[in-house]
Amino acid sequence: MPTPQDPQTAVERLTDLDLLRIEMGVLWGLDAQHRVGGPVELAVGVAPAGIIAAVGQRISDDVTNRVLELVADGVPPRPGAIPSFVDSCRELLTAEGPGELVLSGGPSYHVAPPVHFAGQVSVLRSDSAHADQLLNRRPDNWEPDEWIELIGGGTGAPWAMVLDRDRVVSICHTPARTAAAAEAGTWTAPEFRKRGYAAATTAAWADLLSPYCPHLFYSTSADNHSSQHVAGRLELRPIGWTWKLTAPKLTRTETQPTPTV
Repeated sequence: MPTPQDPQTAVERLTDLDLLRIEMGVLWGLDAQHRVGGPVELAVGVAPAGIIAAVGQRISDDVTNRVLELVADGVPPRPGAIPSFVDSCRELLTAEGPGELVLSGGPSYHVAPPVHFAGQVSVLRSDSAHADQLLNRRPDNWEPDEWIELIGGGTGAPWAMVLDRDRVVSICHTPARTAAAAEAGTWTAPEFRKRGYAAATTAAWADLLSPYCPHLFYSTSADNHSSQHVAGRLELRPIGWTWKLTAPKLTRTETQPTPTV
């Protein structure tokens, strides 16, 4: 009789490029035809061993094929370096009519439980019996309906939070999720940063999700060094960089759940 496969062993057999492909599926709905949904016109994942790319659903098949050919001929740059084919791809995509496209990107990390945080920080989790007490403690950067949904266990849950007296000062939630994977999104009030709160909530978030979600990810922007420090503090494994081209009118939260700390 076959022995049940350890889920962690299965994860360890995946390459960094495999993991980036899974994460891009969570973030942008990457499909087998190298297409992504939403407002992203080009999504690129770069790992040392290769590159994966996908083009927006509205782009014609002809331009999509030409863009993917440019990517296929590319060489993975060093971490943080913009891929050489980006400008040529931007020119092709702009000719399709979406307007001037803005490039953004940052490192991605695989969250492999158990994630340990050594600090002494009290964290409230969404599986707590007292979670509903947070309904009236909404931070200003959350819309009322979004906050109600989050606390009620809907969009954005599971989550973990740090409170200072009656105020929520740090959050790690789930802005993007599929049946097999989830992305972390973190926020900490500016005056409460550098206290380890983002690391504490992210570790608690990973503990919440890991029993039934095999692939957990944490990504951030190139210039968010505080968020990258959190990943280092938790010893999250870097798997590569993701880059995307989007229209300038679209905000970061509309295109990718990028953690801020």
